[in-house]
Amino acid sequence: MIHFDWPWVAALLPLPFIIRFLFRPIIVANEAALRVPFISEFSSETNSEHRIDVKHKLFILAIVIWCCLVSAAMKPLWLGDFVEVPVSGRDLMLAVDLSQSMEAEDFILNDKQVNRLSATKAVAGEFIDRRIGDRLGLILFGQQAYLQTPLTFDRVTVKTLLYESAIGLAGQSTAIGNAIGLAVKRLREQGENSRILVLLTDGANTSGEVEPLQAADIAAQEGLKIYTIGIGADEMIVRSFFGSRRINPSTDLDEKTLQAIADKTGGRYFRARDTKQLEEIYHLLDELEPIEKDVEKFRPQTALFHWPLSLGLFLILSLLLIRTYNGLRV
Repeated sequence: MIHFDWPWVAALLPLPFIIRFLFRPIIVANEAALRVPFISEFSSETNSEHRIDVKHKLFILAIVIWCCLVSAAMKPLWLGDFVEVPVSGRDLMLAVDLSQSMEAEDFILNDKQVNRLSATKAVAGEFIDRRIGDRLGLILFGQQAYLQTPLTFDRVTVKTLLYESAIGLAGQSTAIGNAIGLAVKRLREQGENSRILVLLTDGANTSGEVEPLQAADIAAQEGLKIYTIGIGADEMIVRSFFGSRRINPSTDLDEKTLQAIADKTGGRYFRARDTKQLEEIYHLLDELEPIEKDVEKFRPQTALFHWPLSLGLFLILSLLLIRTYNGLRV
């Protein structure tokens, strides 16, 4: 259906008639003192009748133009059908490690060997798509922690900024405590909604001003639940000039601290050794923090003012051309 935001503007519709009634045009007598019945006189009368007819049509056209402009000023909108949007009321922050160690290529994605960050982007991106109704935020951390996206319902933006992140963007080392502290600060301002932090890292805290367990204590006091994910394979084959050898690329992963952080805040610790496990973890997070079925309704709106406005401008141009062609004063 069509709805007008400013229906009171319709009161301006009779304005041209009021002006025409209050300020009548001055009729200037241009009759000749002596009429001579030559043949040219009949031609003049015919031309005069034509001019009157043209003026009458132009007056009608001007009224139509005025109606178009007033209609555009009334801000017409097309209201679509009601759309139901589930809202959970959760504030969910993702914290992703961008330290140099995330460059290790010990994950397989689509039958191709990729680094840890690439696998994280692919799996976390799908997780973001499923979080309909949650407000999502993104923290990127390395040597420092940065708020890349504040809490928002705009999942597309969060996903895009995650995909645009790069290893080393926040420094080479890992500041887990700073990332938790930043999440506490940002979520503290959001009322009493369910507050969740999903923190993904492949190392230990090697930088920052805040110790991870100290930050976890503060998070627990603020009611922030933290799910920690330790990422990295247990075994990796490294080829060199002297042959191949097996190494453990996750020797720096501090699982004890990640487990303690989760325990202090009422969350859980997960271990992702490959892409499949990482996908299972994010699906499990969907079950642990399900999307509630509370529904809000809204009606999509489409602005229509440009249609009557465009028609009005086109008719104004037509009116000027007609008046010029017929030799009438504008």
